Amino acid sequence: MAVVLESLATLSVLVFVVTSMLAMGLSLTVGQILDPLGDLRLVAKALVANFVLVPIVAYLILLMIPLTEAQSVGLILLATAAGAPFLPKLVEVAKADVAFGVGLMVLLMVVTVAYVPIVLPFLLPGVQVNPLEIASSLVVLMLLPLAAGLFVNARYGDTAERLQPTVNQVSTTALVFLVVLMLVLNFETLLSVVGTGVLVAFAILIAVSLAVGWLLGGPAAETRPVLGLGTAQRNVAAALVVGAANFDDPNVVVMLVVGATLMGLLIVLAGELGRRTGRQQPLPITEEATYED
Repeated sequence: MAVVLESLATLSVLVFVVTSMLAMGLSLTVGQILDPLGDLRLVAKALVANFVLVPIVAYLILLMIPLTEAQSVGLILLATAAGAPFLPKLVEVAKADVAFGVGLMVLLMVVTVAYVPIVLPFLLPGVQVNPLEIASSLVVLMLLPLAAGLFVNARYGDTAERLQPTVNQVSTTALVFLVVLMLVLNFETLLSVVGTGVLVAFAILIAVSLAVGWLLGGPAAETRPVLGLGTAQRNVAAALVVGAANFDDPNVVVMLVVGATLMGLLIVLAGELGRRTGRQQPLPITEEATYED
């Protein structure tokens, strides 16, 4: 029975990643992705934050907090994988620049495909990984579905509009199914995490990443939350692809689920940012108020 559940969990990872990328492509155009990236200075800051500073933070956390090999791998995987598909939704809830959020997400995701296979062996010297397998899995499972969705949306807009809600629903269902399976298969392992340094390590990584992105996001109120949330919300989908395909220890995937669960709290922060933005907007001048003046 356990073998069947493990196979279903692996299948759920694949379905979630492929359908989330496909759904994204079906709802976007190439112009929507590229136009917000015209600010090269802001783009450079985003790349430094996500691919230099966050991995350094993760490395320092491992020096301070003792973790097992599987726990360390999970932390490093999340620290090196950027461009979360969930970012545009977070930005929308925060009432920030959604166009920039979409462009940033795709940029970070594309860089992740080339970055992770190169950097991971250096950050995990005691762990054997195959850079070519990592790169190929990310390209096949993430970039190709995204490209396919963009193509369908560009050539067959009506078809893309009909398919996108269904594909998005499949992605959401697969994610929920995956989380449930991980809880069932690794319930004891998850309980063992409570009281260890794992939760503290992930909390520090998320909080510091948020602060780094926020500070580098510039003075503009529309871009600062985008880079802050985009740096804190790591690409769990990419990390799951690498973790499931390259590490035999199931605890690696469990750690990714733990990290993803904590990152789910970012939606609460985004909602609070959105409420503050709404309160700061000036009230419209009504016709009645004009007459009174």
